[in-house]
Parts: sequence; structure tokens; C-alpha cells
Amino acid sequence: MSKRSARRNRGRTLNKESNLRNVRNRRTSVGIFSEYIGRTLSFEQREAERKTQLRRISTARGRDIIVYAADISKGQEGAPISIDYSDLMPISDQLANCTGTAIDVILETPGGDGTVAEDIVRILRDQYDDIAFIIPGYAKSAGTIMAMAGDEILMGPTSGLGPIDAQLFWQGKVFSAEALIEGMEKIKKEVEKTGVLNKAYIPMLQNISPGELQSAKNALDFARELVTRWLATYKFRNWTTHSSTGLAVTAEDRKRRAAEIAEQLCSHQKWLSHSRSIRLADLQKMRLQVTDFTKAEPELADAISRYNVLMRMTFHSQVYKLIETIDSQIYKHFNKQQVIVQQPETPPSSRPLTPGMDAPSAVVDITCRSCGTQRRLQLNFEPNAALAPGAEPLPLSGPVTCKNCGNALCDAADLRKEVEQQAGREATS
Repeated sequence: MSKRSARRNRGRTLNKESNLRNVRNRRTSVGIFSEYIGRTLSFEQREAERKTQLRRISTARGRDIIVYAADISKGQEGAPISIDYSDLMPISDQLANCTGTAIDVILETPGGDGTVAEDIVRILRDQYDDIAFIIPGYAKSAGTIMAMAGDEILMGPTSGLGPIDAQLFWQGKVFSAEALIEGMEKIKKEVEKTGVLNKAYIPMLQNISPGELQSAKNALDFARELVTRWLATYKFRNWTTHSSTGLAVTAEDRKRRAAEIAEQLCSHQKWLSHSRSIRLADLQKMRLQVTDFTKAEPELADAISRYNVLMRMTFHSQVYKLIETIDSQIYKHFNKQQVIVQQPETPPSSRPLTPGMDAPSAVVDITCRSCGTQRRLQLNFEPNAALAPGAEPLPLSGPVTCKNCGNALCDAADLRKEVEQQAGREATS
């Protein structure tokens, strides 16, 4: 073979490999949702497919993996989607299944209690020395604080973190702690300059106590100091040389850089809105190193993108929180069901009929969020109670799924407890 032919064949091979990479990369960003919709997977099949993608991510990265995700859209319906103390036990439970030395955390959250975020990071750090946060969608507020505790952060171009300026509930409204403090400081400087207090400020000042102002300052300092400490301790611990000068990086250098980034993340003046999205490019401008997972190995990029789609499809059901590993999972369900207490034809002679207390059964109507199909489930408080029209017995435990599309509607055991509490009685079946 001539040298020219060899070069031509080598060029064809390189073009073929390049085209293959391009095809793989396109598959990670478009068409995945349509692909899964077209397959009309049941809830159980969707769960199995999620596990497949988690295994792919874990294998590609060589690390354990856990997911903490909430359906941000269900917050408008009243679901408790924020980070709160009820999350600590499920997270600890799922981590008990993990035995490695490094872990990836897929994070999707609107935020929540910053002190609980600190507790979650502590739980993770007690078990792992090396932690990475993968954010395919959004991790706002306290979720951003959590991400700053990672040795590595992986995001995509459409992923978003959020400002960590503390929010306060005051006089029925939510305010930025920084904006409240700045407003008070502005009034103080005006009085010092003019010697007169503008009467327009009096009604507002009458409703603010020194304790409330101190609480605002404490909330702001908490987020800033926590992020500064975590960045300096974990994210920057392998930062050893200044790229611009070649000089060694000192502990004070790490702390100074961390404080600069924390200050920017806390700045209400910079972002103006607590709901503002901070993108990968914004973080890079802050000189915070973030990995773009869409530019990683095609296998990893595809697996993360597929898991993200499957996770969001799972939230088309009554599930509002998902905490899972490769081998197990915990769902939290949000049920907006109608409970109908069936009255007996003949009231018990031993006591007067009290609606909800003497009824032989309760009927729960649950509508599937995905397809609108309704299931009618009955819980009996007396033996051999007749089934209501169209009703079926409520199982003792396990997921209750839509008979049409297979989406999870609720957990039978949780629903049973809820109905028993409303009726004030224990079920017999």
C-alpha cells in the first residue's frame, strides 16, 4: 500500500470515529425523551431503566452513586419538596447500601433548610472522603450550598445553581436578608446625614426588632461562612499551584478564593432574584472549576442525560421526592385524593353514629397525574364490609400504580395510615 493510500485510509478511519462521537453526543442532548415516551414504559420498567443508567454512571466513574431529587413543579401544589429533616433518615438508609470510598451525588432540589443541608453533607463526609455532585438540572439555594461541599462538581450547559442569599419570612412576605440589612443601613446613614428620620420609615421600623435584624445577619453569615469553609477544605484542597505564576498555593490563598466565591453567591445585588439561575459559565467566571459532563466521555454523558430524563418522567406520577442507589430506592408520594367515608345502613346500637368514627369503611379516589385514570380504593374498619361501587380493597403495603399507564399513585402503607388517622380508627382489612 502506498503512503498516500495509507494516509487516505487513516483519514477515513478518523472521520468515521469522529462521526461516531458526534452521533453519540447528539443522542445525549436530543431525542432521549421522545425515545422513552415512544416506548410507553410502565412505572416498574422506568425504575429498572433508571437503575441501568445509574450502573452505567457508577461504572464509568468507578464510584458509588446516590440520588437526592425533588420535583420542583409539585411545590406549587403543596408538596413538601424542600430539603428538610425528614430527608436525613432516608439518605442514611440508602447510604447503608454503599461500601466504596468515593461517591457521586445526583442532586435536584429547589433548596430548603440550610442547617439540614449541612447535616446531609456531614452524613456524606462521615462515610466518604471524596464526593462529587452531579447536577443535570437544578440545585438551588441550600442545594447550591451542598454542591460547594464537593471535591468535584459536574454540570451541563442548561444546569443551574442559585444564589445562597438567606431568605427571611417577615410580615407575611419573603425577603432577602441582605436586602433587609442594606435597607436598614441606608435609613441609618440618611438619619446620620440629615439628623431627621423620614416619617415614611416609621411604620416599617416599628415592626422590626433588633432581634430580627440580628437573625437576618446570622442567616446571611451562616451561608457565607459554610460555603467558604467547604470550598477551602474540599474543592480547593488539590489546588497546589497558581496557574498564572507557578507559585505554590497556600492555605490562606484557598481561603481567600473561597471567600470571594461565597461572597458572589451570597450577593443579592449581583443576582437581584433568589430564583435566578447561575449557569456553568457564570461559575467559571468566578474562577470555580466545574466539569461539563456533556463534554465528558460519550458513555458517561449519555448515561447522565438518560437518567435525568427518566427521573423527570418518574415525577409525572404522585412521586415528589426520590432518594435512591443502584440497588434500592425510597419514594415520597404526594396524594391529592378524595376520602369518602361510607355510612352503615344500620348504626351500631351500642353508641350513636358519628360520621368518620362509626363508618364501616373509607373510600379513597386517586387520579393519576399522568393519564387522568382514577382508582377507587377501600379500607375497611369492620369485618366483611361491602365494597362500594367501583372500589377495590386497599393493599396492606407496596406501591399502588395506575392500571392504565403504570405510574405510581401512592404507597399503600402510607395511605392506610393517613386514612386511619382521619377516621380515628384502625383498619381491619
